[in-house]
Amino acid sequence: MNQKEIVLAAMAAGGWNNGFSPIQIQKTVFLINEEAAEYIGGRCFDFASRHYGPFDQAVYSTLDNLESQGMVEQINAGRHRKFVLTKGGFDAGSKILDSLDPKPKNFFRNVAQWARSLSFQELVAAIYRKYPEMREISVIRS
Repeated sequence: MNQKEIVLAAMAAGGWNNGFSPIQIQKTVFLINEEAAEYIGGRCFDFASRHYGPFDQAVYSTLDNLESQGMVEQINAGRHRKFVLTKGGFDAGSKILDSLDPKPKNFFRNVAQWARSLSFQELVAAIYRKYPEMREISVIRS
């Protein structure tokens, strides 16, 4: 899988019309990249420790590219933005997701739903518990 396919499948795994905050999509793609690499053809992203844990600018570049193709929309959700798949993006992401074997497909779904269920603080803290090296330059001390 390439970066575009991973992001589309990850977002589709969150369900129709369910947006991801920037932190949620970064951490979802991070976990897929780290824990499902054997199912997606290896690591496609290069995450590094940043102020709020693992980060790769390529996730945002991919989202920008998908937005220019009409597959992702950015919406304002209060003070924050969310990334949401359009109908075409959801259909494309679902097709990619459905092409996966059951184990990685379930992993994508579980990670996407888990990340979306947590607050910013809870999500970052959970990532730090499992990947303490990703808190190296963090501004969050939880």
